[in-house]
Amino acid sequence: MSDQHERLEQAEEFLNQCYSELGKESEELLVRLNQVKDDIQQSGFYTHTYEELVHGARMAWRNSNRCIGRFFWETLKVVDARECSDEESMAIAIFDHIKKATNGGNIVPYLTAFHPAHEKGNIRIWNHQLIRYAGYVTEDGTMIGDPASVDFTKVCQELGWEGKGSSFDILPLVIQLGENPPALFPIPEDLILEVPLTHPTNPSFEALELKWYALPIISDMKLVIGGIEYTAAPFNGWYMGTEIGARNLADTERYNMLPRVAELFQLDTSREYTLWRDEALIELNKAVLFSFKQAGVSIVDHHTAAKQFERFEKREQDAGRNVTGKWSWLIPPISPATTHIFRKGYKDDRVYPNYFYQPAPYK
Repeated sequence: MSDQHERLEQAEEFLNQCYSELGKESEELLVRLNQVKDDIQQSGFYTHTYEELVHGARMAWRNSNRCIGRFFWETLKVVDARECSDEESMAIAIFDHIKKATNGGNIVPYLTAFHPAHEKGNIRIWNHQLIRYAGYVTEDGTMIGDPASVDFTKVCQELGWEGKGSSFDILPLVIQLGENPPALFPIPEDLILEVPLTHPTNPSFEALELKWYALPIISDMKLVIGGIEYTAAPFNGWYMGTEIGARNLADTERYNMLPRVAELFQLDTSREYTLWRDEALIELNKAVLFSFKQAGVSIVDHHTAAKQFERFEKREQDAGRNVTGKWSWLIPPISPATTHIFRKGYKDDRVYPNYFYQPAPYK
């Protein structure tokens, strides 16, 4: 099957579903299908209308197998940045995304779509997330910052960036357009909202000097809608507390804070059966949720998120759609057996539109 024929099939499948969900008349759909068929036959591609782009991006969130937060898929705000033709204008659009999505702490789900891969040269954002902390390995092997960012931090340094060498240095934005060399843009500090972590009952927690950024914006995935690939389409929701407290700050290959939290709370770490790791994990997650709430920054606990997902499943069932999912990602990393998700099975089928991982351009 030719790429052109396959793209036409994917376009027809998407448009039929999209226009049906939007309540479009059959005559309007037929006109659009004929137009798209002519475009693909002439050039191999077609261009989404803004309405198709918006609904396609929302459908992609709805179809994201690893996301527990899909209940809010219809609230996604989509910015059409397809006219951006250089790295500078793209950086400006991204900074605007950060500002509007942060919204003073009342996080708004946002997606900014740049031109698709076949137009004006392929575009890639090198960052995994638009906002993330750097990671450094000192000469004696000591780890400073986020170990997950070590490789990308080295890339940024090779491009001329210099961090402060602290545990929480914000990495710059790196954009590559076509065959151009990657362009580096420091993110303005006033755009970045961070939350210092305190504990609801233990004031000495502040001595750990922990914090985390408010806005998780995935920026290295590819958005595929009806056979058209958007290789740069950063998007965000808000954090589930365990993403920070049970993974980013707790994983041994990340900030590995559980031993220090256990020491702070004077837990017995001499034996595993004391469950000191579990106690430390709960206290750390309490601090994350408490601190975000105190700062007025959107966040959701894993029990509430699981209940929202259950409502999403019911709504999808009522709409006649099957819910796909990756079970190992949908169960929260704390107390998964307390959620309905733990007792359910999901088919990890690939449904379009959707978001897909891409190889890191710098590797």
